[in-house]
Amino acid sequence: MTWEPIDVATDQPYQVLVGAGVSKLLPQFLDGVERVAVIHPPGLAPLLPTITTGLDQQVTAIRVPEAEAGKTGEVLQRCWEALAEAGFTRSDAVLGLGGGATTDLAGFVAATWLRGVRYLALPTSLLAMVDAAVGGKTGINLSAGKNLVGAFHEPFTVLADLDFLTTLPDGELRSGMAEVLKCGFIADPAILDEFEEDPEDALRPASERQAKLIRRAVAVKAAVVATDLRERTSSGGDIGREALNYGHTLGHAIERQEHFLWRHGQAVAVGMVYAAELARRLDLIDGELVARHRRVLSLAGLPTTYPDGAWLSLRETMSLDKKTRGSNLRFVLLAALGVPTIVSGPPEGVLADAFLGLNEG
Repeated sequence: MTWEPIDVATDQPYQVLVGAGVSKLLPQFLDGVERVAVIHPPGLAPLLPTITTGLDQQVTAIRVPEAEAGKTGEVLQRCWEALAEAGFTRSDAVLGLGGGATTDLAGFVAATWLRGVRYLALPTSLLAMVDAAVGGKTGINLSAGKNLVGAFHEPFTVLADLDFLTTLPDGELRSGMAEVLKCGFIADPAILDEFEEDPEDALRPASERQAKLIRRAVAVKAAVVATDLRERTSSGGDIGREALNYGHTLGHAIERQEHFLWRHGQAVAVGMVYAAELARRLDLIDGELVARHRRVLSLAGLPTTYPDGAWLSLRETMSLDKKTRGSNLRFVLLAALGVPTIVSGPPEGVLADAFLGLNEG
C-alpha cells in the first residue's frame, strides 16, 4: 500500500492522502472519537463492513439518496435527526463516503451539528477526489439554484483511495476529468499536456497517468484554498479561490436547467467552453486557446455545446450565481493559459453572442 500526502496549509491544516488502499488508514484519524456517522448513498452500503473494519467507535450508518437528490433540506433534516437519536456529541465525527454530492452534504451536516464536529472525507469518485472533498466548502441545493446554502468547514483529513476508481462508471470518470482539466486551464498547463499525450490512458481507472493527474489537480486546489479558504471578494489580479469556479457560472445554470440529471463535469465542460468564447469576444484570449478547450474536453468525451434556445432561462439562473455582486454578473475568465481573471458586468449582448458561439465552433 502506497500513498502520497498533499498538505492543505489553511488555518486548520490537514492532508489529502492520495493512493491505492489509503482508506485502510481511517482508524488512525478517529482517535478520541466515540461515535462516527457514515453518510453514504445506497449503492455504497456493501462497502461499509470493509470501511469500518478495525474501528473501535460506535458506527451509525446514514443512508442518503444518490447524487444531487441527497443535497436537500429534507435529507439534511433526516441526518440531524439520526445524529440526535444516536446521541452524537461534539467529540464525535461524521464521515462522508461517496461522490461529490454526498461529501458536500456530509460536510454540511458536520459543520452544523452542535456548531461543528470533526469531519472526514472518503471520496469514491474522481470528481469528489479532486474537487468536492477538498477545500472545506459544504452545502445543499435549493430549487432556486445549486449550493445556495452552505458553510466552510475544513475536513480533518481526506482519504482519496484510488482503488475506488476501478469500479467507477465510465461517465463518472469523464465527469471528474472535467475538474482535473479545469485545473490545467487555470493554473497548471502541464495537466493538459499530460492528458493530451494519451487521453485513453488518462481515463483508464487508477492508471499511473490518472493518479499523476489527480495529484496535480489536488495540489492546485490545495494551493488556492491555502491562501483563500473563504473565497473573499477578489481584487485586482489576485482572484483567490474564485479561480476554481472557472466554467461554473454557466455550468451550475445548466445543471439546474437539466434538473440535475446532467453530471457536474458535463455542465462545467460546457461552461468552460462558454467562458473561453466570452473571453475571446472580450479580447482576452485568442481563438487557438478557445479551440484547445473544445479539443481537450472532446477528447475526454465531454460535451462542448448546448441548445441555443435555452439562453434566456440560463441567463436568469446565472443571476443567482455566488460570484454575483449586486446586479453585476461576474465571470472567471482566462487572460492567458494558466492566468485567470475576474470580469464584472460584461455587456449583455456579448454574453448572448458568446452563448451562440457554443454551437459555432
